Amino acid sequence: MTLVLGLDVGGTSSRALITTLDGARVGFGRAGAGNPVSVPLADAVTSVASAVRAALSGLDPREVCSAVMGIAGTGRFADPVVADAFSAAFTELGLTVPVRPVGDVEVAYAAGTLEPCGTVLISGTGAIAARIEDGFMTTTADGIGWLLGDLGSGFWLGREAAALTARELYTRVPDGLLTRSVAETVLGTIPAAPSRQAADDLIGALHAQPPRHLSRLAPLVSAAAEHGDPQALALADRAAAHLTDTLAEVHTTGPVVLAGSVLTTSAPVRAAVIRHITARLPATTAVLAGPGEQGAARLAARL
Repeated sequence: MTLVLGLDVGGTSSRALITTLDGARVGFGRAGAGNPVSVPLADAVTSVASAVRAALSGLDPREVCSAVMGIAGTGRFADPVVADAFSAAFTELGLTVPVRPVGDVEVAYAAGTLEPCGTVLISGTGAIAARIEDGFMTTTADGIGWLLGDLGSGFWLGREAAALTARELYTRVPDGLLTRSVAETVLGTIPAAPSRQAADDLIGALHAQPPRHLSRLAPLVSAAAEHGDPQALALADRAAAHLTDTLAEVHTTGPVVLAGSVLTTSAPVRAAVIRHITARLPATTAVLAGPGEQGAARLAARL
């Protein structure tokens, strides 16, 4: 039997998928964080190896004819120390083919479609759109980080929700589901009366954390929007407009794959994005990405 290995390696978890060339699943494994950008190299290698070992359980590793590892920061593998550490671990597991590091953008696209050319729109903590030709990224828009861009991302949603709540606290008690949930999440309580002190406390608590932590408030926007909160629905629509603007910078033909934690888990934002795409790019088909390891396995089969 001819098999392929697809890996989705991130700063939180590592997932390994073994499939046949036509995509039939035959093995799966999961372990901890495996990106050496996020964790020490030894820990990253151990996690990835554990995921692959579990996926290979009961299988002959020599039957794996192609392998792709989807990971952010593929440039790290230009360092021989990093590349050799992973290579040694894969060899010890019995793999006889190299495991090719591929950027998470290409993997996200492949996780949504088998078409070789199209566009991927990603909204997670950050946001980016990328044109894909023959399976590989050629042009991008946004993806320039929370300080300069990432419009419509989880960070953007969290920051906008926090700013809205802070402004309300100066003049009135938050009465909307979104602002009340933000105040309670950050302060542990909903102030009984409007005050400069309450607003300053919220602002101080947020400034005491790394800026990217604002993305943790994004699910509050989604939850409030699902319950019909007008402020949350307006934020979801503004995020969708930003994301569609980003997409339009690079999209030409083919499908648009929607990926990233915001677009895959937030139904209100995803619905708003599809609505904006339909209005602005009426001939475009939008599809939702599947798991990253599935995309990596598809790329491995194509290779």
